[in-house]
Amino acid sequence: SFDWNDGLFDVTWSENNEHVLITSSGDGSLQIWDTAKTKGPLQVYKEHTQEVYSIDWSQTRGEQLVVSGSWDQTAKLWDPAVGKSLRTFKGHEGVIYSTIWSPHIPGCFASASGDQTLRVWDVKAPGVKLVIPAHQAEILSCDWCKYDENLLVTGAVDCSLKGWDLRNIRQPVFILLGHTYAIRRVKFSPFHATLLASCSYDFTVRFWDFSKPNPLLETVEHHTEFTCGLDLSLHNCGQV
Repeated sequence: SFDWNDGLFDVTWSENNEHVLITSSGDGSLQIWDTAKTKGPLQVYKEHTQEVYSIDWSQTRGEQLVVSGSWDQTAKLWDPAVGKSLRTFKGHEGVIYSTIWSPHIPGCFASASGDQTLRVWDVKAPGVKLVIPAHQAEILSCDWCKYDENLLVTGAVDCSLKGWDLRNIRQPVFILLGHTYAIRRVKFSPFHATLLASCSYDFTVRFWDFSKPNPLLETVEHHTEFTCGLDLSLHNCGQV
């Protein structure tokens, strides 16, 4: 285990070294750790001026890029081999809660914010590519479908999950209702195109299939406190 002197909000594994991971912290910094070395961290990057709530390592094979999202309303692009950020993305008018790389399109990521928008960015282009006014509430989480490069999901303080097709953003493709408090994290399944999982301040984890007439598959009530994070195993399709 590693210690840092402030809260750690998110973590992402390296895609090119199984021992390396990056955490993001309440003091505005990112920490690179090596699980093969008990002393840490290898590197600390401090550029954000407020909490760094989200960190994600690109899974497309053409690059080794990391994106961070902060309560300072900016997202930053990093190459872990370089000592400073490569670029800062500005445009959100509220805190950024979630920054997630597209699993399909190199250099493309999405961000979800307290300004009630989902935004899509291209690291090779100036400015924002797409702004989706996705909810009339703060959006705490977003994720990309692993089987459709145009499909994203958002989860918000209004207790709803919404699916968005980037080719037509006027209406959501689906709306999933059932949570009774804010949705803190949502993830698409790596094994099924229409399956996703969400967790919430209502203490539950819920599994959905948005292709079904009754999309709520299961509600898991094992937790006795806020459920703040979840992820789905890439190796075992039944493991969360």
